[in-house]
Amino acid sequence: MSSNPRIGFVSLGCPKALVDTERILSQLQAEGYSTASDYQGSDLVVVNTCGFLDSAREESLEAIGEALTENGQVVVTGCLGTEAELIRAAHPNVLAITGPHQYEAVVSAIHEILPPPHDPFMNLIPPQGIKLTPKHYAYLKISEGCNHQCSFCIIPQLRGNLVSRLAGDVLREAEELVKSGVQELLIISQDTSAYGVDVHYAKSQWRNRTITTRMTELCTALGELGVWIRLHYVYPYPHVDELLSLMKEQKLLPYLDVPFQHASDRLLRAMKRPAAEARTLERIHEWRRQVPNLTIRSTFIVGFPGETENDFEFLLNWLKEAELDRVGCFRYEAVDGAAANQLENAVPEELKEERWHRLMEVQQKISTKRLQEKIGQEIQVIIDEIRENEAIGRSEGDAPEIDGKVLLTGNAFNVGDIVRARVEKAGPYDLWATCAL
Repeated sequence: MSSNPRIGFVSLGCPKALVDTERILSQLQAEGYSTASDYQGSDLVVVNTCGFLDSAREESLEAIGEALTENGQVVVTGCLGTEAELIRAAHPNVLAITGPHQYEAVVSAIHEILPPPHDPFMNLIPPQGIKLTPKHYAYLKISEGCNHQCSFCIIPQLRGNLVSRLAGDVLREAEELVKSGVQELLIISQDTSAYGVDVHYAKSQWRNRTITTRMTELCTALGELGVWIRLHYVYPYPHVDELLSLMKEQKLLPYLDVPFQHASDRLLRAMKRPAAEARTLERIHEWRRQVPNLTIRSTFIVGFPGETENDFEFLLNWLKEAELDRVGCFRYEAVDGAAANQLENAVPEELKEERWHRLMEVQQKISTKRLQEKIGQEIQVIIDEIRENEAIGRSEGDAPEIDGKVLLTGNAFNVGDIVRARVEKAGPYDLWATCAL
């Protein structure tokens, strides 16, 4: 075996899991391990799993099986790792299993199977660590876990309660990422608005000053770095309103990812959501009054147990009034261990499917209208990809992978450039534009 063991990675699930993979990769490369891009070139494969939905669990088990077939040396980590018996039953030849954000346990397991070639030297990895995203953007995780007990969710069981990183530590990581060439930081956690609650908004040092571990203070400091700052998973707590002034000052992108999940108060209570519908529409209108170019994206669940036609129609009417820019929709899926499994009046699968199509049809018209209003406007675009006769980028209102794209004529750009463009055409999800001189 080579003195420089090569580790392959399969990373499934959300950006938070991707950050976990990046941390493991960074530690391994610091210890002299190499990474491989295929099964055949790997001495061992780590599969970082997702275990939130049954469909995700099945995908994770299939990925483990494929890694075993193609390579044979497999370590499993991530959310499904909390169900070691399930994994062992399906794949008894897995070498080791650890749960989510158990970085040291994963590395220790790899040490036992493939001892590190030599003592670590920090110059073996760049200061920002190993990143799986393109060089010009990166996810920045500010906390782990969640304190909520939403009835459809088992994240607290998988990842534990909220554990916030001190603001100073987050800001130092952000600085290293910016120094490496990152132009966009995507702030992620399970509940970004709750950041700091668990540490009682503890103070820490950054740039010779004291910073409070609280969302508004963290965002204010991040806004000093001179790059795009995009917020994800923002629950609509009252202090979210404080962020609007930072958006007006262009310290934060005018973008909020708010997981509303439904509009019916009755269903929100059944879901045990931390923020009900009351005054939400008023707040959305006020946010847009203060920041007219604000993009709001959200996710919703249709077919939750007990959802009536009246509940669903209320949601559709709510969407028409809210006019959210970007919407994702999930058909309710029972998750093993979730409290919602005990609720009565399950919605038939065919009705879930019908409601999903109806909601997406309504939302497509809303999204099309919102994008049509941008025709003739000048917008900022970050370039993600260069093709033969065009560049593909994203506006301030588009997060990578989940939102739309901006297609720019010409290719006189570099990946990571932020340019001004004039919108010429709009579709339901994407924009077409020319560079504005």
